[in-house]
Amino acid sequence: MKLTQLPSDAFEPHKLIACPECDLIMRKGVIAEGVALECPRCHYELLTHRTNVIGQSLALVLTALLLYIPANFLPIVNLSLLGRTTYDTVWTGVLGLYQSGMRSIALVVFLCSMVVPLLKLLCQLFVLLTVISKKGRRAGVFTYRVYHHMRDWGMLEVYLLGILVSIIKLNDMAQLSVGAGLACFVGLLLVQVWLEIKMSPQQVWEALTEQDCARN
Repeated sequence: MKLTQLPSDAFEPHKLIACPECDLIMRKGVIAEGVALECPRCHYELLTHRTNVIGQSLALVLTALLLYIPANFLPIVNLSLLGRTTYDTVWTGVLGLYQSGMRSIALVVFLCSMVVPLLKLLCQLFVLLTVISKKGRRAGVFTYRVYHHMRDWGMLEVYLLGILVSIIKLNDMAQLSVGAGLACFVGLLLVQVWLEIKMSPQQVWEALTEQDCARN
């Protein structure tokens, strides 16, 4: 399905869409479920109208929140060396960096692996609840903007890569076993990736602003 170029005499902001590749401004028509919108100039796929976006996104957010605590506070790796066993979690890793004098690194790890992912999930939860309840739309719009500013600060995949590299390097030096926290951490990462794909920004913005458009 292709979009038509915007007529010069029409200007309705809530019905416009801009191509992120070539900046063409177009009028958006009615989108059927499962149909992809394509830019007529560069053929970039702008969006796909997904079914039950709000309900499924809410389920994914709640699942991610349930995984958050065990992912950060259950043992990720159990390390046995010289008869001594330690149980390392994301939280103990942050504390270890702080106590060893690397406070700036500890702060970055704490923000990127614990604080920002949690704030992103809470922002998404609040936005979805405002859409469902149809109340507090202005707060929902502001929260969704904050969420988009925080997207680049959540680095769970980088932290997971660091964990995997550490496991490989320490495997020859000590006896290692994977803890339940690692499974929860991987699950949290996968759920968040799925949520990013499922929670269509265009449909969420439309749901947040439809009440204001109706008034106008």
